[in-house]
Amino acid sequence: MKSKLIKILLWTLPVIVGLISIGVGRYQIDFIVQIKILLSQIIPMDQTWSNMEETVVMNVRLPRILLAMLIGGGLSIAGAAFQGMFANPLVSPDILGVSAGAGFGASIGILLFGNSFTMQIIALVMGMLAIGFTFLIGGVKRDMPIFMLVLAGVVTSALFQALISLVKFLADPEEKLPAITYWLMGSLGTASYSDLMIGGPIILVGILILYVLRWRLNILSLSEEEALSLGISVNKLKWLIILGATLITAAAVSIAGIIGWVGLIIPHIARMIVGSNNQYVLPASISIGAVYLLVIDNLARSLTAAEIPLSILTAIIGAPFFAYLLRKTGGGWK
Repeated sequence: MKSKLIKILLWTLPVIVGLISIGVGRYQIDFIVQIKILLSQIIPMDQTWSNMEETVVMNVRLPRILLAMLIGGGLSIAGAAFQGMFANPLVSPDILGVSAGAGFGASIGILLFGNSFTMQIIALVMGMLAIGFTFLIGGVKRDMPIFMLVLAGVVTSALFQALISLVKFLADPEEKLPAITYWLMGSLGTASYSDLMIGGPIILVGILILYVLRWRLNILSLSEEEALSLGISVNKLKWLIILGATLITAAAVSIAGIIGWVGLIIPHIARMIVGSNNQYVLPASISIGAVYLLVIDNLARSLTAAEIPLSILTAIIGAPFFAYLLRKTGGGWK
């Protein structure tokens, strides 16, 4: 009974918080009016609200809310999958250098083309190239130790972070440099349906890949011989997990910049609620991550007159919580 209630809560909470979030902002709209505007897109009804209210709900807040939930859920399941694959609770989705690579691509795009569709494509491509570079450094041998992949990811991240610094050094300090700096800190301030159409399908594909593989993650704790006896190819499984997490991370960075801590702390919260079985941890991470980033985004756009970058808030909230987890668990899973 308790597990059923938890499942119902986890899948209804994003919807509830999403509906509440539509009313969050400096332009106040009555909750009943919000519901009517949303229902009017499906069911014809007499318009009793202003065109401004409909514009704010449908064109400003709704795409932003959908992107926040999609990115939050995606980064969270990517982090949970990587933590299961590496058997390390300190792993996050950017461990293999994808975020730094996509961030470099976005910086190049802003420098040369401005904040545009072209910038998003370059960010996606560079995120994929960063993963390729990680495997080039670490090697793709069948018996390659997993820590080699992690070390290669650290090298890749350091290289692309240096390249980002080079781009910022070369950028115009009046226009391009502030745009690059602010964008890299993460924001959904320019979220639109075009962003949703570009990055949404890629993130959804990555989520679907990891969701389908969720029960197989438990097998990675076994030896390779035991996994093969169950008909599971460990190497293929790891490649698929990396593919799914890479698609999610690269697409998220191309849309909203580098958003830290989400993929690191949300899987831990999910384990505190549903246990350590990855079959339940990954779906729970999607729900909790969607709600978490949505709440963070609500705070970012409503606390001050100027919008606060997302990574600032995720770090302020995430770092103390993670310090508490480290203190409690000693850096491992119980």
